[in-house]
Amino acid sequence: MTEAQLEDWRARALRVEEEVTKAVVGQQPTIRLINVALFARGHVLLEGDVGVGKTTILRAFARTIGGDFERVEGTVDLMPGDLVYHTYVDAEGKPRIEPGPLLRHGERLVTFFFNEINRARPQVQSLLLRAMAERTVSAFNREHRFPHMTVFADRNRVEKEETFELASAARDRFMLELRMPTPTEPEIRRQLVFDPAFHDVDQLLERVAPDILDWPSLNQVGAAIQRSVRTSEALERYVLDLWDATHAPQRVGVRLEGVDMEKLILAGASPRGMMSLTRAARVVAWLSGRDYLTPDDIRAMAQPALGHRIFFTPVYELRRAQIADELISQLLEKVPTPR
Repeated sequence: MTEAQLEDWRARALRVEEEVTKAVVGQQPTIRLINVALFARGHVLLEGDVGVGKTTILRAFARTIGGDFERVEGTVDLMPGDLVYHTYVDAEGKPRIEPGPLLRHGERLVTFFFNEINRARPQVQSLLLRAMAERTVSAFNREHRFPHMTVFADRNRVEKEETFELASAARDRFMLELRMPTPTEPEIRRQLVFDPAFHDVDQLLERVAPDILDWPSLNQVGAAIQRSVRTSEALERYVLDLWDATHAPQRVGVRLEGVDMEKLILAGASPRGMMSLTRAARVVAWLSGRDYLTPDDIRAMAQPALGHRIFFTPVYELRRAQIADELISQLLEKVPTPR
């Protein structure tokens, strides 16, 4: 892919963000990070309170990207087969089997949203993990492929009954974990509450221009971005030093109030986690119009790429929400940054 072609794709990527903001206000950082994951070809775990617009933002992205969109609701009685096939009795009283949400779109499936993933049983989560990792599922005596699919999932943070927390391996499959906050700016809050345009999502999405991207080319473009953004030896050493620090943060001087640092870390970032960090950082550089990686690119993606991949011992895992952000912030502060 030529430099001119990549520049044309960068213009389209930036236009995607502009179009999504026509339907979603007050979420610019989340929009940028979803765009980064899209072009880094990684899956996303979303967190946010009920009703902050997670489905709306994904539907807006799906409209700009093109291809097909599918949404599944996590429930305690959902079974793995429910993702693959759908059974029913037709008008003549005969049993019928049709492809389920993962299969019904074939290779046109581009955006797959699993709502409240922690309501689904571990068996269902496992099937989704395979689909995420391999972008294939075996069913009806053959293998079904969806090579262009990006999976988005969110967790129910309010209720704990009948929920199944994601295992470490499951969380590690998501390139980024994003927190979608409730808007705090008074004008945006007023707009969301009192502007009738934001009360009809279907009509709101009509504002968004469709099919901006040539979605069958996303994998090719993503690979070209990774090849086009170069790194220096100093920056590579910086990333490896960060990796080491995730396993033993106390060795670089990280101190957290009320935490025994020697007993905090169960497992640091995985190789997949560090690859995700650098892949996402290269997209940040590309979106900024650069063909080289900087420490700021790495720092910008450290929290969403690594925050969910550093695992704490059980006594501290219950305090993850309070500890993880501060840990990443101190790691970025303590690990020497190349000049």
